[in-house]
Amino acid sequence: MNEGRTIVLDEDAERRLWRKIAFRIIPLVGIAYVISYIDRANLGYIAKPMSADLGMTTAQLGFAAGLFFLGYVLVEVPSNMMLRRFGARIWISRIIISWGMVTAVTGAVQSATQLYIARVILGFAEAGLAAGILLFLTFWFPKKQRAWAMSAFFLCIPLSSIIGAPIAAALLQWGQALLGIAGWRSLFVVEGVLTIIVGVIILMFLPEKPSKAKWLTADEKVYVNEILSEEAALQVSHGAMTGMRQALTNGRTWALAVAFFAIVFGLYPIAFFLPTMIENLSSSIGSAANVSSVLLAAIPSVAAIVVMVLWSRVAVRRSAVFSTTVPMAFGALGLVGATFTQNGALFIIAVCVSISGIYTAMPQFWRIPALSMTGAAAAAGIALINSVSNLSGFIGPYVTGAIETATGSYTYALLTIAAVIVVGLIILLTVGRRAEALGVRGDGIAVNSGDVATDSVDKL
Repeated sequence: MNEGRTIVLDEDAERRLWRKIAFRIIPLVGIAYVISYIDRANLGYIAKPMSADLGMTTAQLGFAAGLFFLGYVLVEVPSNMMLRRFGARIWISRIIISWGMVTAVTGAVQSATQLYIARVILGFAEAGLAAGILLFLTFWFPKKQRAWAMSAFFLCIPLSSIIGAPIAAALLQWGQALLGIAGWRSLFVVEGVLTIIVGVIILMFLPEKPSKAKWLTADEKVYVNEILSEEAALQVSHGAMTGMRQALTNGRTWALAVAFFAIVFGLYPIAFFLPTMIENLSSSIGSAANVSSVLLAAIPSVAAIVVMVLWSRVAVRRSAVFSTTVPMAFGALGLVGATFTQNGALFIIAVCVSISGIYTAMPQFWRIPALSMTGAAAAAGIALINSVSNLSGFIGPYVTGAIETATGSYTYALLTIAAVIVVGLIILLTVGRRAEALGVRGDGIAVNSGDVATDSVDKL
């Protein structure tokens, strides 16, 4: 496949090129993703004080958390198509600035109904960010580099909890003194302002595509574009989906969407309710209880980062399906283990296992769809998969809150989440394997997609 290229780089030059792109691209989109996950999880950080001030039950809080995903799901596919039309820099920055404004205004809500309305609007404003960034990364990284690039990018999710929890704890403690409003209200205002600033930074510095990157040399631009073009042509010749309608109506796309739904089903309920779960198990009493539980809730994210890094070294030598289903299994087992303990420390350990499994499975999963989609199909298919998965953001918190309200315990909610993850695991072991079989070399010989990733990691 190298014969037709006008630019050929030696191994050292190629390694420097991908490092340069990674250092310029991933931190920018990573900051946006960190802010988005902090924004999604903030209801969990402030659940107790906000519920008390607004007179909300646990079920109502879960409903409010889930409403965000209604608008998100409805417009995610159109949003990704708009990104292809207007460009990543304009569209991603538009998304970020819009939701920053809505988040800041949410700090002024006075009732559960107003919170519901704010959450729906926030979902419409933020829709398309995750799928848009995933699509954007395919504009820069070919298949060989995409495995490690996705893993590096998805480290931003647990990082968001590590960053968000101390900010939330500080504002809960001192927000009233600093801004003159309740601590939970100050959290919305501060996060909204920070989000708008990030949106402006993205607008100023994010390049649309390699050909428009001022920090790439002319030869580097040609080299990257040729590799991406070769890969797209190869995928088409091997039967990859290319059209939007084809991706949206393909049964394999929908099956993968359900599988990813199962992976992330427990992510948002745990993020929203974990501080409350920890506080319920904790023996600490007093005004600092909310702050302590918020800080303890960051521990599973620290564990997840360690596991994600370690597992990536194993995953590059394994198939994408294997690399996804093994951590999924640990995600389910951790939840089951959490239901058998009433000890706060053991509960946190079990949650560490579960959260680490869920987070680790996510970047490995995204190795699968990109093997069978390109062009408009990739834009629509990635958006569809992510859109369906975000239904879990509505269903998961609401079901969790409703079960806790009905039973007075989170035990059955955690078992329900574990069962859903197992269903997704089964789907990947069947449909996922068939999708992965489309990963082929230029000579037409089917290969383990992990082999490709191994080559790229070794080069870096």
